[in-house]
Amino acid sequence: MITIKTTQRKIKVDIDALKKNARKILGLLNYHDFALNIFLTTNQTIRRYNKKYRKIDKPTDILSFPFYPDLKPGQAIVPDLPEDKNLGDIIISLEYVQAQLKELNTTLDERLNVLLVHGICHLLGYDHKTDTQYKQMHKKETWLLERL
Repeated sequence: MITIKTTQRKIKVDIDALKKNARKILGLLNYHDFALNIFLTTNQTIRRYNKKYRKIDKPTDILSFPFYPDLKPGQAIVPDLPEDKNLGDIIISLEYVQAQLKELNTTLDERLNVLLVHGICHLLGYDHKTDTQYKQMHKKETWLLERL
């Protein structure tokens, strides 16, 4: 089940399209029956999460909180219980994303798709701290975006 919660009212988002795309991504990854929570918020709120969990006192576009934090890229999730069919939570600052659109020469919907793929990849153990990790994650993101 995909749950989308928004606490901001200024930026209009097509929640149904976002949910549809999230569902498609999970299907492509064979996690169609897993839960995913998406929280759309403001710079102020994401800054608090970034400070608390990453010790970085500034807003960002997206944060990911995996249900399986020790998962390795490409490793399949085998839940012990049905209620463990959960990928985790993604937080997106729509305010931050909207401020990037002109510089990135893209639309809000296109950028949200990129971030959705990026966040889900993080939930599945992918990262981009090293060149090798970046290449591996970029390959998975590209594969997903081409099919989205």
